[in-house]
Amino acid sequence: IDAPGHRDFIKNMITGTSQADCAVLIVAAGTGEFEAGISKNGQTREHALLAFTLGVKQLIVGVNKMDSTEPPYSEARFEEIKKEVSSYIKKIGYNPAAVAFVPISGWHGDNMLEVSSKMSWFKGWVVERKEGKVEGKCLIEALDAILPPTRPTDKALRLPLQDVYKIGGIGTVPVGRVETGVLKPGMVVTFAPAGLTTEVKSVEMHH
Repeated sequence: IDAPGHRDFIKNMITGTSQADCAVLIVAAGTGEFEAGISKNGQTREHALLAFTLGVKQLIVGVNKMDSTEPPYSEARFEEIKKEVSSYIKKIGYNPAAVAFVPISGWHGDNMLEVSSKMSWFKGWVVERKEGKVEGKCLIEALDAILPPTRPTDKALRLPLQDVYKIGGIGTVPVGRVETGVLKPGMVVTFAPAGLTTEVKSVEMHH
């Protein structure tokens, strides 16, 4: 789910984040960019806080634009950012030891899918949690290490509505996330508090 980073679209960010099992916080490493994001009213702070508040308990931090640090791909800059972000997310409620910090360059593809030769100083990320210790070097490996949350499929269906769309030729489409139970075509469901009952015609997923 690609959530916007601009403060004008914070409502959209909340909508997207509320559906997620893990958040990937992208922090810009460029001079001045990181400082703006981590400042008192910065978006790095706000987004990390909102993610935790919305119940997204797993976090990955991607330190992006490593190619634009001074000097490029600076270990000192990465460590400075890691220390600062760790301190802040700990205050919010995250355990920094369970958060993978990955230095990346989205533009050049460094440490995204394959290990970058430009950051030989980076020995990899380590995540320590009660389920065990996981290690890796790339962002994709950190994503693969996410723990899938247990889905209480044995309970009654509960689907909090996020929105309702009226789509021409299709009709009224309720949108939300299945929190408990199972939703499948042919089921009869009831909407509360109105008590309206209807049949599920189809189930679709859009990000």
